[in-house]
Amino acid sequence: MFKRIYLEISNICNVQCSFCPVMEKDKKIMNIAEFEEILKQVAPLAEIICLHLLGEPLAHPQFAQILALCDQYNTQIDLTTNGLLIGRHKDLLLHSSCVRQVNFSLQAFRDNFPERELAPYLTPIFEFVKEAQHIRPALYTNFRLWNQDSSDSDNEELFTAIESYFEISINRNIEVGAIKSKNIWNRLYLHFDSRFEWPSMELPLQGTQGRCNGVLNHIGIHADGSVVPCCLDQKAMINLGNVKEKSLMEIINSERFTAMRTGFLNGVLVEEFCQHCSFINRFKKQPPLAIA
Repeated sequence: MFKRIYLEISNICNVQCSFCPVMEKDKKIMNIAEFEEILKQVAPLAEIICLHLLGEPLAHPQFAQILALCDQYNTQIDLTTNGLLIGRHKDLLLHSSCVRQVNFSLQAFRDNFPERELAPYLTPIFEFVKEAQHIRPALYTNFRLWNQDSSDSDNEELFTAIESYFEISINRNIEVGAIKSKNIWNRLYLHFDSRFEWPSMELPLQGTQGRCNGVLNHIGIHADGSVVPCCLDQKAMINLGNVKEKSLMEIINSERFTAMRTGFLNGVLVEEFCQHCSFINRFKKQPPLAIA
């Protein structure tokens, strides 16, 4: 039913990046029993499960049990991490068949530790990628960076370190329009994106016409069980229901969920919150998918 379902196992992070919102919700770690009950419902509905909305998944105190359950339910997992704890879980990730892709948000380190040496941070990440090539050659890895055009981006130091370790040359003239990922070594990619505004009712009204991939090809589930239409609804402003109170299928078949989906298919922003989301402008060039 969905390309991805974002299943947040914890909203707690070990750093506070300037490009992430300050956590205003209660801190929550999904326990193993809660995770398994939700995973049972999610697994048949998603091609890929992303263990992330906010928070650092590798900081979950029972991360090994989380992955064991993902293996048990035959899921494909994408993991997004700042990489600071990769040494703690390296062997586990390399030997878990459910892990399809690991994304490293490399911009997080300089954002939090501008005065620290970069090498001690990067070396364990690079070692993970190189070992994956031998142990799990099918595993995808991404190094996430901000666009070179971004005023707060300084990728050159990272480019040089990557080139030196992997003995490659990175083309600095990177076009990051429709194609945001660039393959640089085996299944290692550079993935670029520009900064965006997190959706908020405080943003100016963007209009009532538009579309989004939320509820069409992905949904999110917060660590407290709240189901949201997209991975940017970090405060659960559009709370479609809670999987601890009703089944995920009930929520997906609800009147509100259906209205949002039909609206997006026809280029209409049904929810007021979506009408204040500037990220919606990224889809302006895409026509409505259907008339229903």
